[in-house]
Amino acid sequence: MPVAIDKYQEIKTFLDAHKVSLIAVSKTKPQEDIQELYALGQRDFGENYVQELVEKEAALPKDIHWHFIGHLQSNKVKYIAPFVYLIHGVDSFKLLVEINKQAAKNNRVISVLLQVHIAKEETKFGMDAEELKAAIEGAGGLSNIKIIGLMGMASFSDNSKIVQPEFGYLNSLYQVYGKIKTDNIDFAVLSMGMSGDYQLAIENGSNMVRIGSLLFGARNYNK
Repeated sequence: MPVAIDKYQEIKTFLDAHKVSLIAVSKTKPQEDIQELYALGQRDFGENYVQELVEKEAALPKDIHWHFIGHLQSNKVKYIAPFVYLIHGVDSFKLLVEINKQAAKNNRVISVLLQVHIAKEETKFGMDAEELKAAIEGAGGLSNIKIIGLMGMASFSDNSKIVQPEFGYLNSLYQVYGKIKTDNIDFAVLSMGMSGDYQLAIENGSNMVRIGSLLFGARNYNK
């Protein structure tokens, strides 16, 4: 399926009006599709797989902001640390420490979002409230990371009565921890909402959404 250019422009207009950032989720999609959106001015792209991200970063324009939005294993951080723009799914303090270590090796400060488990589904990753509190309290000595906000994935459901409270809960945590301002903690991003629920997410305070299938069509995992 070709890139849905009309849909992209419609979504971008809506998001711009609400001052919401768009991460175009390009995982499993060919470089040509990314180039097509790049030509329209899109610069923020999200990838889930480290090897795929490394290959695309090497081949595509250097002013692209690459967001790692998947579940990141500590032993893979070193591969994306030289260039990654924002790591979305930091779901443990251990991972935060490793990102700081690899960022220091590359003389960088890497921006991150802490992922909170907000869904009813156990398969979703993320910290609980206590782990989040501990990670923020423990981040003081990590001078090569910057925590710029929170991320969460709601239940995979069309029922807004299920999804809305999950978004609302994450927003309430964002309001609490957003008051903290230190050398490496300065909240500006509440990332929640994907192709099926981004409008509801925005109603509940999201200012960054991750949209893939509406722009690129269904995923091909059998390449």
